[in-house]
Amino acid sequence: MKPEAEQKKQRKISDPRALVNRIHMRWHIFAYFLGFCAFLLLLLWLLQIVYLDAFYRQIKTDQIARIASTLDDNIDNRDLPDLIVRMAQSNDVCITVAQVHTVNRFLLGVDVLEKADILGNCVIHHMPDDEYYRFYELAEKNGGSYSLLFSRQWFANDEYQSDRFIGRVPEADQGLSSSLIYVKLVENDAGDTIMLLLNSNISPVDSTREALRVQLIYITLILVFVALLLSLLISRHLASPIASINKSAAKLAREDFSGGFADGGYLEISELASTLNYVSAELSRADKLQQELVANISHDLRTPLTMIGGYAEAMRDIPGENNKENIQLIIDETARLTSLVNNVLDLSKLNAGIVNNKPCSFDLNADLAATAENYNRLLAHEGYQIHYTPGPPCPVYADQSQISQVTGNLLNNALTYTGPDKQVTLRLEQQAGQARVSVIDNGPGISPEQLADIWKRYYRVSESHRRSARGSGLGLSIVKKLVELNHGDCGVSSQVGQGSVFWYSLPLAQPPAEEGNGK
Repeated sequence: MKPEAEQKKQRKISDPRALVNRIHMRWHIFAYFLGFCAFLLLLLWLLQIVYLDAFYRQIKTDQIARIASTLDDNIDNRDLPDLIVRMAQSNDVCITVAQVHTVNRFLLGVDVLEKADILGNCVIHHMPDDEYYRFYELAEKNGGSYSLLFSRQWFANDEYQSDRFIGRVPEADQGLSSSLIYVKLVENDAGDTIMLLLNSNISPVDSTREALRVQLIYITLILVFVALLLSLLISRHLASPIASINKSAAKLAREDFSGGFADGGYLEISELASTLNYVSAELSRADKLQQELVANISHDLRTPLTMIGGYAEAMRDIPGENNKENIQLIIDETARLTSLVNNVLDLSKLNAGIVNNKPCSFDLNADLAATAENYNRLLAHEGYQIHYTPGPPCPVYADQSQISQVTGNLLNNALTYTGPDKQVTLRLEQQAGQARVSVIDNGPGISPEQLADIWKRYYRVSESHRRSARGSGLGLSIVKKLVELNHGDCGVSSQVGQGSVFWYSLPLAQPPAEEGNGK
């Protein structure tokens, strides 16, 4: 049995659609361009050679029908004879205008009123009277107009046979013109029935077709050559930059961020190259930050573990070392490890989208007061102090545990970077339907170049920390994701040497709708 992956690969290769999709893009463009040119050439050959006779006959028929309509509009004009002659000369047609005498739509006789014979061999001027009767009946049955096309082949020499000769000789039915007769029945103001007969010769187009055929042969050869040249040039100019981008993307897939994506000159390719260059830079930065994270976490894990192990061994082996101070140090280092691990787990859950959000209405003011009190109690021995002045109730609708974690992460960040006075201010404001919480420190501040990156995971400001505890660079990233999860916003304002203000805002909870008065 072949492995499943190999079977899938063989099925993909045997699939015609998969084979077509694996063809290089430049050959796709080449084939499409040639196909378009072939379609144009086929259309030219059909219109100029194959259907030339049909188009010519249709044009002549429409021309005669328009002449008949013009004569119908002027049937009572006293200058009609002049118009008939001019129309016949201008359009190379013969015209006969005859009055029809009928009884109960039965033809009794025909009187020719006007005629213009300019062809010399005009059919309608050399036909017997019974032909008038036949044309009248045909037009009457056909709704008032009728056209008839017959070939002069009827009068050809039947003894001529083209196969008795050598070379390119005329065919038996070649070189003879056809005759088109158009009949229209109209009525003048006096109520008389007038029959308009028009006759035009349709000359053979064999010589014209031969001239067009030779021209089209040259046009076909020239167009095929030009199409080949243009398709190769276009496909090369389009495919080369994409092939270059694909090669650079393959290096990017191997986590090689050294190569850039070249600009192809076209707008779409330039935008693609710019986007991929940005992605490459971000991936390179993320890879560097991730390496720094591993180093930082390794250091942050090793230090408390070393201290816990060392103090535990001292308490075991050295008399008198089993005291409250050593136990408290082990507890503090254990809490520090727990906080670090929890941050990593929290960020992993947020990125995976598996965090359960349980929003409810709670008093943000009371939550902030409790958080500040807990921090002051825990950090009093280190000299740190958080200033918060409780205000009126501030109901918000969010996940209370997640918002408490947001506040805690911002306080930890402020305590890490605050100035020598170890003071942090916590402030709550209500404005425009939003509750805004600000955490203010008087530390060294953040440069404008670093402000755009501090919300990214793994990122840490390069200045040395004021506290011994070092962060993992995950706290602010967790803050941003949790605030967005609760439909809020967050931000920071800072200047070097003047401290920082981190803030987040949440929509205020809507008051419950008032119940009816029972009416």
